[in-house]
Amino acid sequence: MHPTGSPAGRLAAVGNQMIEIHLWLSAELARLQASLDTPSRDLRAHCLTFCAALGRHHTGEDAGAFQLLAEEAPELRPVIQNLITDHEVVAGILERVEALLGGDAAVPVAQVRAELAGLAALLESHFRYEEKRLVTALNALTGRPGTTEELLGLTAPGPL
Repeated sequence: MHPTGSPAGRLAAVGNQMIEIHLWLSAELARLQASLDTPSRDLRAHCLTFCAALGRHHTGEDAGAFQLLAEEAPELRPVIQNLITDHEVVAGILERVEALLGGDAAVPVAQVRAELAGLAALLESHFRYEEKRLVTALNALTGRPGTTEELLGLTAPGPL
């Protein structure tokens, strides 16, 4: 067992922390989808904050955890490439959602709902695949420095 503050101790929990981040993002997306039933002024802000958090997570994974795994576990490179491709699709959905929310006009709730439903379906599959294929490898990494935020783009989840 590694002390929590040591580089190995920080890395040992990264896979588990990724699961926590995924659970939090999924819950936030469900909350966002539910808020579409009673749109308010806060809808734009909540949606844009969620989009930014999800984008940071995927960008952080691509530059952090995925790079580290590609170096340390080259057999995972095809899996990592599949996940990066998913990240690109998610980024496209987030861009469309942000564009729908960007104007001065009323929020086109039906279009936002459709985009978020597609995003939820993709993320459910993406998160499970990523967890199944990478958690054990992430938890097995030792001796490399890096905080959760550096490796996963976000720290432990909190309310948006």
